Amino acid sequence: MSWLRALSRSRSGVAMTEFALGAPLVLMAGLWGTETANYALTSMKVGQIAVQIADNASRVGDLSTLQERRVYESDINDVLYGAQLQAGQLELFRNGRVIISSLQVGDPGTSNSGQQYIHWQRCRGALAVNSSYGTEGQNLTHGMGPAGEEVLAQEGDAVIFVEVRYTYQPMISERFIGNEEMSSIASFTVRDDRDISQLYQRDPAAPDPVQRCNAYNGAITVNSLGQMN
Repeated sequence: MSWLRALSRSRSGVAMTEFALGAPLVLMAGLWGTETANYALTSMKVGQIAVQIADNASRVGDLSTLQERRVYESDINDVLYGAQLQAGQLELFRNGRVIISSLQVGDPGTSNSGQQYIHWQRCRGALAVNSSYGTEGQNLTHGMGPAGEEVLAQEGDAVIFVEVRYTYQPMISERFIGNEEMSSIASFTVRDDRDISQLYQRDPAAPDPVQRCNAYNGAITVNSLGQMN
């Protein structure tokens, strides 16, 4: 029975026992921390994408010294495609939605005369959500944006207002952070003199796709001819 007495006095397995008991908790904390960091990084990316889209959409337009710059449907498509590329593995249009609005002041003699209203609106993404701040053609009493923080357009000018909505995709498990919806907004006043009367088609006989807000499409694809779908 000497081996039993020796076993009772042995302390060589104590550290191993503590490690076995503590490892699951340490591992759980590590995984939770990783998921939280990924959530924060994704939220930052969504915010950056909103700013990029608003900035780019406020700059696009036909370069001309003879007339105000025209903006085409293809320009908006290019802006959205650029956002898709920037988003990368987030798969922005499969898991989210982008809403671009042109906030303007109605021309005299129209139903929107002197009022803030959404002149046009374009959307892309499979997430079934609509704008939180108004739809195309809608008059807005206090401008566009969260209550008390609305942005206003000036007469003869336009503000590009962008909303990005995204459903978070957990990196490790939904038990840490579920499929929560993220949202971000950004706005920029358009650059230079621009024809803000409408979005044009470069070739009316072969029109470019129009990103209507009643459609919920996923990723933008480009065919062999360089045409977007």
